[in-house]
Amino acid sequence: MNLIIDTHAHINFKDYKDDSDEVLKRSLKNGVWLINVGAEWDTSKRAVEYSEKYPEGVFSAVGLHPFHVKDQEFVYEKYKELVLKEKTVAVGEIGLDYYHLKDIKGEPEQIKNLQKQLFLKQLDLAEELQKPLIIHCREAHEDLLEILNSYFLIHNSKFGGVVHSFSGNYKQAREYRQLGFKIAFNGIITFARDYDKVILDTPLEDILLETDCPYLAPVPYRGQRNEPLYVVEVAKKIAEIKNLTTEEVTKRTTLNAKEVFRLD
Repeated sequence: MNLIIDTHAHINFKDYKDDSDEVLKRSLKNGVWLINVGAEWDTSKRAVEYSEKYPEGVFSAVGLHPFHVKDQEFVYEKYKELVLKEKTVAVGEIGLDYYHLKDIKGEPEQIKNLQKQLFLKQLDLAEELQKPLIIHCREAHEDLLEILNSYFLIHNSKFGGVVHSFSGNYKQAREYRQLGFKIAFNGIITFARDYDKVILDTPLEDILLETDCPYLAPVPYRGQRNEPLYVVEVAKKIAEIKNLTTEEVTKRTTLNAKEVFRLD
């Protein structure tokens, strides 16, 4: 089996507090590299610590998730320190989340505006340090695409990245790809057919694999805690949908991930 890269893992979350090293070692032993993605300060810091602990195959991304827009402050210089770490490969996960508006205190329009302001601050950080983005977007693709288009036009810059756990339609996926982003799929595609059309429409060179563990475990592990090792099931499903071999999918998506995040 080719090397596989899980481009969105959360071994830095409390779900793995008792066995994180075992999970990481199991992944690496079986040829799975991963990017641990931060969602706020503590998990971003922990992601960096894991990346520094393992000499190969474990990387970090640093960011403040839109869900935390009211309960945490984004301190630019503090996050910048983490992004500057050698094995931090992206700013993320960042973006917009209108699906969870009901779970955040405040008026919906106020929360949307705060999320947009937070997103722009983190775009500035990525622009300054020339890091790719790991984007989280739920039920907000039109607004997010508008922000990206405007930002890249104003700054005459495209620093790309990935739209993780993609939840839009194939036309939106095309727009992201035109802006230089890859589209990432996870275990959802093994038990829901909603994204078959997007997968068929998206060239393999624009696809990344992820687990979003501990969430969204793929069939046949659905209902269990997810882990990076299970990313192979996502590769198998993409291969099935696109009538390719699993080896073709893993080889190309690994190359994609290495290019996007400048992994070595």
